[in-house]
Amino acid sequence: MAQHHIISIDDALAPETRFDAIIDVRSPAEFAEDHLPGALNWPVLDNQERHEVGLLYAQSPFEARKMGAALVARNIARHLETHAKALPKHWQPLVYCWRGGQRSGAMNWFLGQVGFRSRQLHGGYKAYRARVRHDLDRLPASLQFTVLCGRTGSGKTRLLQGLADQGAQVLDLEALAAHRGSVLGALPGCPQPSQKGFDSLVWQQLRLLDPARPIFVESESRKVGQLRVPEVLHERMRLQGRCIWIDMPTDGRVQLLLEDYAHFCADPEQFCALLNKLVTLRGRERVSQWQSQARVGRWAEVFAALMLEHYDPGYERSLLGHYPQLAQAPRMALADAAPASIADAARRLLAA
Repeated sequence: MAQHHIISIDDALAPETRFDAIIDVRSPAEFAEDHLPGALNWPVLDNQERHEVGLLYAQSPFEARKMGAALVARNIARHLETHAKALPKHWQPLVYCWRGGQRSGAMNWFLGQVGFRSRQLHGGYKAYRARVRHDLDRLPASLQFTVLCGRTGSGKTRLLQGLADQGAQVLDLEALAAHRGSVLGALPGCPQPSQKGFDSLVWQQLRLLDPARPIFVESESRKVGQLRVPEVLHERMRLQGRCIWIDMPTDGRVQLLLEDYAHFCADPEQFCALLNKLVTLRGRERVSQWQSQARVGRWAEVFAALMLEHYDPGYERSLLGHYPQLAQAPRMALADAAPASIADAARRLLAA
């Protein structure tokens, strides 16, 4: 293949480089775990086909290549018939597979033979993943974080959203992780991404941030649900972040939790199952009391008890251990999480 049809990851990600599409030819399972931002999945082998070719390869590489070539050719033909009919000759895609080898090479060749201005990513997804890991270790050092701290239900996430609405730079790790960060924090109908997928989402956000302006972020622990916050980013937030403590009265916090966790009202048994994870910490008797309250719809009482008896004890002390600057942090009062209160607090923060 002509060398000018192959492009490096650095050139592919350069600001001046433009592609009309990014085509990931890996299997759907590989694509689902992680992929280049904005990529489309045109698999040249589906999950089962890739598995069967791999098994055959262990017995006979030659027979596996014959089988794989036939499958790849048929699948590429199907993609051309399905996706490429209306595309103009000057269409310029970037094509990649796992290592920039045979799968993307085959697709790139076919597209080139048609007349499209196709390019193949040298090193494939592995080169992209190496770039993500490198940047996640490098980019946080140039960024200045303002860390919103506060007890559970104090409105930190809504304040982040309010700041974003007023043009502030915001890094919402819980939104990227699809999780609110607590034992109850899974979002209904929205599974968390893979760790690699989460890394990619964080990497995308960090690349867009202006180091000359502050970035607002929540005081996350090392994990959000099942996902790890990139270590260098978390260390930068903890040790160099400017902390602000957010206060909200108990009744306002309870109301916020009633709104954020309203989905449990339709499925109290799911809520009760999650509470079982607290038995070791709070005892079977107390957890059973909370579960009984939930089953009869006494949600305000349950959330108030969880806040005061489970989340709040030791929370500030634990946070001080992770965020040493919190001891000198200014405090901001929020009466409640109503939109007007959030907007006012965001304006005050940006004016400070």
